[in-house]
Amino acid sequence: MLITGAGRGIGAATALAAARSGHDLVLNYSRDGQAVRGVAESIRAMGRKAHIIQADVGQAGDVQRMFNEIENEVGALYALVNNAGITGPIGPFMDTADATIEQVFRVNVLGAMQCAREALANFGRHGTRGVIVNISSIAARTGSPGEYVHYAASKAALEAFTLGLAKEVAAEGIRVCGLAPGSTLTGIHAAAGEPDRPARIAPKIPLGRLAEPAEIAEAIVWLTSPSASYITGTTLACAGGL
Repeated sequence: MLITGAGRGIGAATALAAARSGHDLVLNYSRDGQAVRGVAESIRAMGRKAHIIQADVGQAGDVQRMFNEIENEVGALYALVNNAGITGPIGPFMDTADATIEQVFRVNVLGAMQCAREALANFGRHGTRGVIVNISSIAARTGSPGEYVHYAASKAALEAFTLGLAKEVAAEGIRVCGLAPGSTLTGIHAAAGEPDRPARIAPKIPLGRLAEPAEIAEAIVWLTSPSASYITGTTLACAGGL
């Protein structure tokens, strides 16, 4: 299983949950090598394999290089989890820079599309009935007004891509699903400029709290499993009732 953005947060939790379920992992990261190496050590301690690849999925050349390395050193993939994503700073849409919008779409949409295309090529070469899980966000349904409308739009695009691609490859036995987390206790809030955001938004969630990364991870791993064998083209909300 290849997980992009696997060094921290939901990606790291998904890698650990997948290893506990018996998967070997390819862990992609962009910047934090120390964090991803810690995840890999934990996976290996479970007796599973962990192959680390640095690549920025927002760069097409990096995506191609990553999948070339997978083909040469790992071989067949069973699943791709398109987890890597960015928000940019929190704030009104009118204050959001063009460069921020472009980078968010480059990583969250184009990067996921390019990884999916390469994963499909890998499935085809090896005759694998694989699974792709695209990590969306409940923001695609709420729109995130006043915070990051551009990010919400990128995730809505990803959900449309999930639906269309799922229908396109279903005849090959390949499944494409989405998972839309609600607000989760990761570093994404601080990275967006508001580390106290969890306390501000928790009362708005019907369950009254943010998700732990491990809760999101279990849903992702389930979607890749035979237990979800008749699910495709669907984005599952894992958002505490939102």
